[in-house]
Amino acid sequence: MKANKTDPHDAAGLVQLARTGFYKEVHVKSPAAHGVRSVITARSHLVEARVRLDNTIRGLCTTFGYRPGAGQGKAFLERMMQAAHIPGLGEAIAALLTVRATLVEQIKEMDRRLRVIASQSQACEILMTIPGVGVQTSAAFAAAVDEAGRFRRSRNAGAYFGLVPRRHQSGELDWTGRITKQGDGTVRKLLYEDANSILTRSRETFALKTWAMKIAKRRGLKKARVALARRLAVIMHAMLRDGTLFQA
Repeated sequence: MKANKTDPHDAAGLVQLARTGFYKEVHVKSPAAHGVRSVITARSHLVEARVRLDNTIRGLCTTFGYRPGAGQGKAFLERMMQAAHIPGLGEAIAALLTVRATLVEQIKEMDRRLRVIASQSQACEILMTIPGVGVQTSAAFAAAVDEAGRFRRSRNAGAYFGLVPRRHQSGELDWTGRITKQGDGTVRKLLYEDANSILTRSRETFALKTWAMKIAKRRGLKKARVALARRLAVIMHAMLRDGTLFQA
């Protein structure tokens, strides 16, 4: 609040904040947690690069009137090789496919690394007892939480990952908007994908899925996914805190 903003004034202000306790402590994650997050982040960027290459190849083929179609596996590569005889296009596709093969191999290497991390982590083994929660989600969630004891209540985990509605209240004005999308976006995305897997792919029937299906019938599938993702965050934190397995 000083009239002139200088380094000594900023330092004095920080000292006053520390003296009065008018600040919020920030949890510093462990080196192991940062290591896991680095592997997940690297894999995410590799996948994005592969997707961009696939889209570039499809765009080049469309220019020559050739549509390779959807997919990304062996069938996609075989269709790409059919366009190799076209002058100009064949050389461009060959160069891009060479880079793509390297990216795919590195993605597999990151997947192998994540499986090793999950096999050596008790937290990951506990979290993977939930249907639909795999290696990547369990490792990312455990690394993001790091220490389960830093949340006094498990329901705070939903707010920590930005899965609770945004609320604005002032006088007679009180409205609830969409989710805040605060916190770790990678974990939030993985929780959303796991919720979608439980609702649309899982053949098992358990209480958590039944609860989410009721929301889907009332409010739609999209909101049901978000609600289930928040509930998954709460349950997963409680499991890490208590060391218990998932009970359907």
